[in-house]
Amino acid sequence: MTRCDHWVMQRRTFLSRAGLATAGLAATAGCIGDSSNSDDGTLTVATYSSFTGEDTAGNWLKSAFEAENSEATVEFRTPENGINRFIQRKASGATVDADLFVGLNTGELVRVDEQLDEQLFTTAADSVEGADTVDPSLSFDPEGRAIPYDTGFISLVYDEGEVDAPGTFDALLEPAYENGLIAQNAQQSDPGRAFLLWTIKAKGPDGYLDYWEELVDNGVQILSDWQPAYQAYTNGEAPMVVSYSTDQVYYHGEGVDMSRHQVGFLNDQGYANPEGMAQFADADNPELAREFMSFALTEEAQKEIAVRNVQFPAVEGVEPSGDFGKYALRPPEAVTFGYDELVGKVDGWIEAWARQIAGQ
Repeated sequence: MTRCDHWVMQRRTFLSRAGLATAGLAATAGCIGDSSNSDDGTLTVATYSSFTGEDTAGNWLKSAFEAENSEATVEFRTPENGINRFIQRKASGATVDADLFVGLNTGELVRVDEQLDEQLFTTAADSVEGADTVDPSLSFDPEGRAIPYDTGFISLVYDEGEVDAPGTFDALLEPAYENGLIAQNAQQSDPGRAFLLWTIKAKGPDGYLDYWEELVDNGVQILSDWQPAYQAYTNGEAPMVVSYSTDQVYYHGEGVDMSRHQVGFLNDQGYANPEGMAQFADADNPELAREFMSFALTEEAQKEIAVRNVQFPAVEGVEPSGDFGKYALRPPEAVTFGYDELVGKVDGWIEAWARQIAGQ
């Protein structure tokens, strides 16, 4: 999944600095097979690859959940095409072969509902303990199927030795920022798609393409996904890159030039991109899936998910301590598109952007 590139690269950086081995990163990951789950004590969780493996949020959840449920075994599966695999299998009448999906965002849920006549996920919020403690501003499913477990905020990361913080979207069009920004392709990249949606929030559906034309005229680079974009930024190809407001959580410490890791909130905002977990309607182990979701919403689990996944907790009032609490920056205002705002629109917005902007 494209969302992984950010966390895979940063987690490798983190593990390297911490002196930890990286060989186990994919230890619990794999591709989903066609056999059904016949073990009543096995919970099969479909997710993205960087959620699993050594020192990850998924590995901690697996170990801690199994410790509290001695008869349970958590197995992670990481299909390369993510949620699209399950849309295709459901549409063809094939078995889903998983109990729970972890890592669902608003646009993906819209895609599920627009492409399928039958329900891929079942409503679970009423039967998941702790679901009512989630920050209401992060809830993105009107039917209560997807329950947020964390969120990130899209922002700019910039080199304050090269440029001043651009305070607004319009500032990015000024000569001072010519050839200054690296963004990602909204067709392929989670942060790229979120940044595009953020520009639509700021400029409106009738004005965002004109704004992007001006960005192109001012030399914006559009690379495929977060990893090549951030690598280009690291290589000094531009002084700004679309990234996350948790950037400094990884890039701090002895010998790190923090001037290269300043976070810029355009219009004093950041685009919220919550991640949710949802139980498949055809789950073999629905009760265990709900228990796992409830566990993920406990205070201890929320703190661990935040630190290990480098995202903010979804549950209100949970504040991770240590370096995360010091370096993870929240925007003055969080903005996002809700489910109802994206239905029937998001694919068209992206397709129009791809034709007019990405194709240049």
